[in-house]
Amino acid sequence: MNIIENLRNQGISEKLIEDIIYFRNYYKLNEELSSRVSTPKTYFYGKDILSKSISAILEGENILLSGPKATGKNILADNLSQIFNRPQWNTSFHVNTDSASLIGTDTFIDNEVKLRRGSVYECALNGGFGVFDEINMAKNDAVVVLHSALDYRKIIDVPGYEKIKLHEATRFIGTMNYEYAGTKELNEALVSRFMVIDIPSINEETLMVVLKNEFEDANEDKLNQFAGLFLDLQTKSQNSEISTKSIDLRGIIASLKTIKRGLNPKLAIDMGITDKTFDVYEKEIVRDVISTRIPDSWGCEDIFKLKAKII
Repeated sequence: MNIIENLRNQGISEKLIEDIIYFRNYYKLNEELSSRVSTPKTYFYGKDILSKSISAILEGENILLSGPKATGKNILADNLSQIFNRPQWNTSFHVNTDSASLIGTDTFIDNEVKLRRGSVYECALNGGFGVFDEINMAKNDAVVVLHSALDYRKIIDVPGYEKIKLHEATRFIGTMNYEYAGTKELNEALVSRFMVIDIPSINEETLMVVLKNEFEDANEDKLNQFAGLFLDLQTKSQNSEISTKSIDLRGIIASLKTIKRGLNPKLAIDMGITDKTFDVYEKEIVRDVISTRIPDSWGCEDIFKLKAKII
């Protein structure tokens, strides 16, 4: 099943799908950049969120994906790159991400000073999708560039170089988790340049769809216990009984992968979930939640039909 068929299966309107196909045909992909089109292993599930995102992008808007941890913001960004068949450049914001990281920096090549182009510059030239991961960690030097790149005039003036006009297919996708340490409130001017999509916490139905697609050969009843474990921990976090450190869907999936490889479930969950918190008291709470869902008696063969696997 390709990603367009997946959209149909989720009930996305045929009008939006027709517009996506027109977009893909109108803005032809440069074959040299085909390796930059994201090929996510997991589809994003959520008809309303997908419909919002697709509609905004078709109208030339940039989107900001906000929400708690483990809601699929980065998966959605990767899916959108594949849906629209556009090359993707990712920038993860941290204390050292500055304007040079985004636009570029001078470098010495062939006895000449040339600009080594950054992610925003490449997106602007090639009609790419630029993903700004954890945008609420951006420092002021980087925010200045974002204001220019996201402005309605769609022009970036690079000091000492030419003025860049953004390709018509260029879009920027910001992601933010407002619970992480080190984040800050986005200023009003920056937020106004985005259409904002708030992604709710994952529910049981969606979680089971994700897990069953990832592990088709797993026992469904056992898989349901892993989904329940994630949701139980999520509830504990929402009630301020534990932090968000162990609320990790990637950790659940990675644990199941190592179980499928033949590792004991308890050991796998320790790596993927329990040991991601370093507070002794919190770790005990997490272990208590795990014990209600995953009995010590379970082995890998209770969850998967194991076959010899060669890398």
